[in-house]
Amino acid sequence: MPKAWAILLVAIVAETIGTAALQASQQFTRLVPSVVVVAGYAVSFWLLALALRSIPVGIAYAVWSGLGIVCIALIGRVVFGQRLDGPAFLGIALILAGVLVIQIFSRSGH
Repeated sequence: MPKAWAILLVAIVAETIGTAALQASQQFTRLVPSVVVVAGYAVSFWLLALALRSIPVGIAYAVWSGLGIVCIALIGRVVFGQRLDGPAFLGIALILAGVLVIQIFSRSGH
């Protein structure tokens, strides 16, 4: 995996941690999760900016946001017990399919 894509992957992990902490912060009323939100997003945006040195912004943002959505939906289900219905699963599957199409077939990000 090229370095820029590895950096983007870590940015996605940081963004997912920040978003999960956003739920846990209970609207910024709990200190530790609130600090994790700010740190997670700061690290994520910094790494996203680094990845943009080599990956076009449209491709990087599509992968960053798409995989972030899929990850946080799974965390919401497993950690926070949030239910997803059929259309929600379909939409998430389509997002994941879009990311896979970009990775497998597009030459724009390579």
